[in-house]
Amino acid sequence: MAEVKPIEVAIIGGGITGLALALGLQRRSIPFHIYERASSLREIGAGIGFTPNAERAMLALDPRIHQSFKSVASQNASDWFQYVDGYGSVDGDKETVDEASLFSLYLGERGFEGCHRAQFLKCLVDCLPEDCVTYGAQLETIVDPVGDERVVMKFHDGTTAEADMVIGCDGIRSRVRQLILGEDNPASYPGYSHKKAYRGLIPMEKALPALGEAKVNTRFMHLGQDAHALTFPVAGGTLMNVVAFVTDPGEWPYADKLSAPADKNEAIAQFSKFGGAVRTIMSLLSENLDEWAIFDYYDHPASTYYKGRISIAGDAAHASAPHHGAGAGAGIEDATVLAAVIELAQSTLRESGTASKSDILNAAFETYNTVRLERSQWLVESSRILGELYDWQHEPTGNDKDKCSEEVYWRSHKIWDYDIDEMLQQTTEEYRKRAVIFLL
Repeated sequence: MAEVKPIEVAIIGGGITGLALALGLQRRSIPFHIYERASSLREIGAGIGFTPNAERAMLALDPRIHQSFKSVASQNASDWFQYVDGYGSVDGDKETVDEASLFSLYLGERGFEGCHRAQFLKCLVDCLPEDCVTYGAQLETIVDPVGDERVVMKFHDGTTAEADMVIGCDGIRSRVRQLILGEDNPASYPGYSHKKAYRGLIPMEKALPALGEAKVNTRFMHLGQDAHALTFPVAGGTLMNVVAFVTDPGEWPYADKLSAPADKNEAIAQFSKFGGAVRTIMSLLSENLDEWAIFDYYDHPASTYYKGRISIAGDAAHASAPHHGAGAGAGIEDATVLAAVIELAQSTLRESGTASKSDILNAAFETYNTVRLERSQWLVESSRILGELYDWQHEPTGNDKDKCSEEVYWRSHKIWDYDIDEMLQQTTEEYRKRAVIFLL
């Protein structure tokens, strides 16, 4: 029997999902290579949080990912996520930074911690082997293979590369998604959610005296009409991450970018009717402020996450609005399923001897698609709903705190309580149903 060569995986994009997948493949001794269009591996943005399900997925994928996150995570001083009335309160004639508590969610011990994206990414990069990344690799097209031939990737600089499988982790403007679904398909492009966010980091030495310890040492969601603001500590508690969302009835004016410099005075004006706490937070933001358009795949979800031996994961598959704080975690779940099912496919290749490699790898991606499609697209939908709820625009809840609490609770726990072991068991069962024919 001829020696069975290991499956070689090409990962397009070196963001959090791509790097997590790479480490999961490395742990399972599956060769991979990352193709990154930028000149270095870096993350844009400021703070990021991971829900409990994402942490469990990290452990299943590769414990080094979880260790990396914990090494840079900022522990909340409270185990509760506080949801408050952003309009604040008045003590006599003096406005304060106190806010009326609407409801709270129990996070569990150290649950839903935040970290600085760049710090987390650096930790992941430090775990990677040398020479596993090609930089400046902007994907142009992928040549569909014939039979068991390898997949050929062509890049804008004229270079080519080959692999047995290609996985697009290339973000919300995924080129791989376009190649799978078709360039004329509306589902190949994200849509504007008509919300944008002012994002920034406030040094804790400024935030603490202005807001008080109770306001800066745990997660707060400041709710209001047509706008809301999220704050939580990052970078070991030295910074307070701020994401201040506003409703934008117009269209995003830039065709080639999802963020742009913002006018701080305009940002402050958007929250001028809010109470003292939120207005103080906005005033403490840097003068060099950016606004971020919230795009997602709500309007035109993908009908599939794969085609042949090409697939997509993370934001490329199911970019969602950030209102659940679970988008990156969903990418970690994707990577966990992909690493597991590719390992199963590798075992099938060794055991079968004569089965078509193309058929086996197709079965692997079909399994991934079955396991991940419904849950991840529900997250996209629910994230839209939660953004409207926080802005008191969701008709079933309005600004009724009890109705809001119930809605946030069940939606959050559907994400947080997800059974990763059961997900992996389903992956194994679904794959074996498809692979049994290869072992006859």
